[in-house]
Amino acid sequence: MNEVEIEIHDIRHLINVVRDKHKFDFGDYALSSFKRRIARFLELYKLESMAKLIERLTFDKPFFEVFLKEITVNTTEMFRDPSFWKTLKETVFPVIAEFPTIRVWHAACSTGEEVYSMAIALKEAGLYDKAKIFASDINEDVITKAKVGKYLARNMELNELNYRKFEGNENLSDYYKLSGDYVFMDLDLLKNVTFKKFDLVQGEQYLKFDIILCRNVLIYFNFPLQDKIIDKFSENLISGGFLAVGAKETIAFCKAAEKYTVLSQEEKIFKR
Repeated sequence: MNEVEIEIHDIRHLINVVRDKHKFDFGDYALSSFKRRIARFLELYKLESMAKLIERLTFDKPFFEVFLKEITVNTTEMFRDPSFWKTLKETVFPVIAEFPTIRVWHAACSTGEEVYSMAIALKEAGLYDKAKIFASDINEDVITKAKVGKYLARNMELNELNYRKFEGNENLSDYYKLSGDYVFMDLDLLKNVTFKKFDLVQGEQYLKFDIILCRNVLIYFNFPLQDKIIDKFSENLISGGFLAVGAKETIAFCKAAEKYTVLSQEEKIFKR
């Protein structure tokens, strides 16, 4: 199958159709990454034109749900960017250790690797029992995977390496059981975790948190939407709380940046 030509006007038409028919707004997604994901979807589902895709999205609600899940899914790993987790342990954990309770929000939890990483890190720091972890994503399928804690065994080599670089107290294998081609995480790690489907773009979050993680998500949004989301996070963080974004992301150009001090420029950790 030849690569489908994707024109800007086709993307705008698709965005308008999705907004009108399904009340979901892709309008503020970064155009380059959105275009790449559409191209991947066209190839994956053997659609020969943008017109065919738009037609299916117009009249086929279940197909839209498939499209939404493919477009919004993000790849992840445990203890991704180990130096980030090490910095979190060394600079943030001593501060929140003084708090009576610790409320953490994983604002785009994907398949849960980041959530398990946080649970393990808090457990090893002796902080897990007073933690309440909220994990949200727009994609219900990935939330289901996170709750089950079933991952491909072949991915654990990288996860183990990350954990060692993080300088964990144990072996990562202490937190899962191997069964054939898969590993199953210790679900005791989820006893203080609440999962919820949540639209980061349009949803409203009314809780207050001590730490918000939204790593490697902002790069998929344009600057106005990044600005809007960082402003939302500002409302959901306690004074003295911490915000973490991805290694290739920044809040420097957001209006709400003035509400933060930089705790670690290299690891993109900011204090409210």
